[in-house]
Amino acid sequence: MNKEQMKEQIIAAKKAKGLTWEAIANKVGKGTTWVTSACFGMNSTTEEVAKSICSVLDLGDDVCTCLQEYPYKSWDKAIPTDPVVYRFHEIVGVYGETIKEIIGEKFGDGIMSAIDFSMDIDKEENPKGDRVVITLNGKFLKYTDW
Repeated sequence: MNKEQMKEQIIAAKKAKGLTWEAIANKVGKGTTWVTSACFGMNSTTEEVAKSICSVLDLGDDVCTCLQEYPYKSWDKAIPTDPVVYRFHEIVGVYGETIKEIIGEKFGDGIMSAIDFSMDIDKEENPKGDRVVITLNGKFLKYTDW
């Protein structure tokens, strides 16, 4: 089984059970965004977490094993067409250099880790229209010289 096949089985089981990603994550005891990403094949889990996900979704050992395998993180290099994904592409295109500049000014020469990292997605009710609140929290990694 590959990660794409695993993802398809997980999504089918999630739909069949009528569960949300948040409900699955709560039952597993991990963050919603991270569990969803692991189920989409972009992160690996421990055996314990994989067994828990498979127990919640009534999935077999093949899915459990695949959840634990290290992913090859690759994505299409073309401009995305899905409106939500495209907007993130647009955000980085418009604000990427600004983000880099402000990180440099506040921290020095380095990057934000995507490994020592968390992300939360929340809903903020607003009379002018509900807001999507996304918090990216990554460790600062300083470039070193030698």
